[in-house]
Amino acid sequence: MSQIKGPGIFLAQFAGNEAPFNSFESICKWVAGMGYKAVQIPTWDKRLFNLELAAESQDYCDQIKGIAAEQGLAISELSTHLQGQLVAVHPAYDAMFDGFAPDEVKGNPAARTEWAIQQMQYAAVASNKLGLTAHASFSGSFLWHTVYPWPQRPAGLVEQGFEALAERWLPILNSFDENGVDVCYELHPGEDLHDGVTFERFLEATNNHARANILYDPSHFVLQQLDYLQFIDFYHERIKAFHVKDAEFLPNGKAGVYGGYQGWQDRPGRFRSLGDGQIDFGGIFSKLTQYGYQGWAVLEWECCLKHPEQGAKEGAPFIANHLIRTTDKAFDDFAGVAADREFNNKILGL
Repeated sequence: MSQIKGPGIFLAQFAGNEAPFNSFESICKWVAGMGYKAVQIPTWDKRLFNLELAAESQDYCDQIKGIAAEQGLAISELSTHLQGQLVAVHPAYDAMFDGFAPDEVKGNPAARTEWAIQQMQYAAVASNKLGLTAHASFSGSFLWHTVYPWPQRPAGLVEQGFEALAERWLPILNSFDENGVDVCYELHPGEDLHDGVTFERFLEATNNHARANILYDPSHFVLQQLDYLQFIDFYHERIKAFHVKDAEFLPNGKAGVYGGYQGWQDRPGRFRSLGDGQIDFGGIFSKLTQYGYQGWAVLEWECCLKHPEQGAKEGAPFIANHLIRTTDKAFDDFAGVAADREFNNKILGL
């Protein structure tokens, strides 16, 4: 069996204007010092990475890999969560999601969509130049405002919504296929791809595109009250990336899954630092190992209580302690008997 790689860390939540968080070189040194072995790079943050240049220049990609390698780090994946979100935006969310876009396309949804699609095309090429095989992103959404509908959804609305989403994504998926890279959608509330059923709808709409895959993040399933362990049984063949993120769900007499518009500390469903929530990571790492997951285990730090630097420091050993060195022998081999057809026939009474 293969072995999960790790620990890795997603840099998005740590990037900032102060050292060591303001350059790729210094942040790599920081995370390596805590024991991480790989970084997942947010491609929208030019303090760390220039996506357009990476798509154009093999030299730049080699430089980025070299900076990481000097600290003993690999690059696990590039991330286009913000750009992927903008591939499909319902008009109700235009104003809020304009914050993810550059100034020149704000207030112009058509131009913003074109920009987002181009960003995804860049990411496909850049991933190839970096020697990567998986890429992390969001799907965007046309249907989220109807997720718990009143009045009821008109007949055919969901099917049309997924057809439209697939129409946006198929050229992107084809570009990633040309570059030998899987698009791993983080299944997330707010996205049209937020659970197993919606992922299956998208697969059907894209003719089961080989590059449409999953970034597995159990924290979002806890907040939805979905069985995150059985999910692996169903979809392990499509899981090509993994965010290690903890969460808890503590419903009460005033609020449940929807949270009552409260801040993160007061919601029943809360993201937590690794080990502080309810997720059975022993079960998750066991199942992923059993099914032969060969990618990285990447910390995504999000916690409503703990400081990010403490969460990062604790995350590396937490992931390392959950990695399973796969066995090349069975525990009862000592009692085994060599294959002997005649002897087996005697046992069978033949």
